[in-house]
Amino acid sequence: MRSDTAFVPRIVSVSMLSSHFRHRTAPMCGGERTIDFGSIHANEMLHEFLSARRADLIERCRVKVAKRSVPKAIETETAYGIPRFIDQLIETLQAEPERSKELSGATDSGSKSAVSEMGISATRHGRELSRQGYTVEQVIRDYGDLCQAITDCAFENNASIEVDEFRTLNRCLDNAIADSVTEWAYHSNLAHADKKIERVDLFIYELRKLIHTGTLAVIAIKAGNVGIAGATGAVLDRCLLDLRNLLDHSIADLRGRSAPARHNLFSVADFVAESKISASLEAQSRGCTLAVSVVDPKLAVEAEQATLFSAVGNLLDNAFKFTRHNTKVSLNAYATGDRIHIDVEDSCGGLAAGAAEKMFLPSTQSGAIADGGLSICRSSVQANNGILSVRDVPGSGCVFTIDLPRHVLPSSGI
Repeated sequence: MRSDTAFVPRIVSVSMLSSHFRHRTAPMCGGERTIDFGSIHANEMLHEFLSARRADLIERCRVKVAKRSVPKAIETETAYGIPRFIDQLIETLQAEPERSKELSGATDSGSKSAVSEMGISATRHGRELSRQGYTVEQVIRDYGDLCQAITDCAFENNASIEVDEFRTLNRCLDNAIADSVTEWAYHSNLAHADKKIERVDLFIYELRKLIHTGTLAVIAIKAGNVGIAGATGAVLDRCLLDLRNLLDHSIADLRGRSAPARHNLFSVADFVAESKISASLEAQSRGCTLAVSVVDPKLAVEAEQATLFSAVGNLLDNAFKFTRHNTKVSLNAYATGDRIHIDVEDSCGGLAAGAAEKMFLPSTQSGAIADGGLSICRSSVQANNGILSVRDVPGSGCVFTIDLPRHVLPSSGI
């Protein structure tokens, strides 16, 4: 459980839950019947009632959840959701007062008592639901569903509940909801913070890369070996255009006006040729050789060209950064079945044990491996319905592969 979040809604109160029982009526022999607070018929206690109908209550809750638009049920919900709550509620109803507090928490919701066993389970339940994308309303409804299921089951079985047992039920529901929602809010806030950090990392990484590439183009032009109207000048033009787009998109994102990505069909051969121009400047500055394969002119991909261009550029930058001096970096694009593969191969000497599993972690977790740039690269590839993977070539280097759906350019002939 977390106490360091300001978001602890108390949406379901004791009075609200009790209304489920107090106002359930139905016609019976010309009159109405109310579930009163006497005793379960034949002196059956509430814990016995719950034990005997445990499976039925769980199934009722599952049916209610299935009727709502929620993410797919998660495995941990079986152990830490409603089934676990019912078991702990049954034990609480049977326990002595001190043991009852250990199981389900204190009666006073404002007290700072020790963490209860029910609270630990509810906390985990809220955490898992947050990670699976459930809303806070859906978290609360899980427990509301159980309350309604108990109400319905008691009504159908002509059952009544002792006042003290009913108070215990309300206390357990109230504490579980509070603990579950508190944990949900904590992890929801963390997720939002992580997304903000990712966006900042992306902006910084892209800004640094574009400035670096533009600087290399200016150096080459000033050396007098290339003209401003040639391919190197085109690299400088693209850097300035991408800088403007990066700034525009970042401002729109900050103002909540970011536009959805637009995927277009374009030639893989032209795409690789354009990537080669920028990468050639980096290869020259690093003292490496860049080898680019011939690409089938009919091959095409449907993606957002700017983000895919950035992803390939990041992979090439990473290759130049870690490859050995006077060795080769290769860029290859080819079709395999209904997929198109874009490979970037370096000569770093191979990956250390366990490095492949850490390479795509965000910058806050990846340490010195590629400074988190590969995490950004993977996000860009995934945004284009692709897969980014790495393959180790021991003693030589490694191969990064972008896997995308295959398309074919429309024929220009008649």
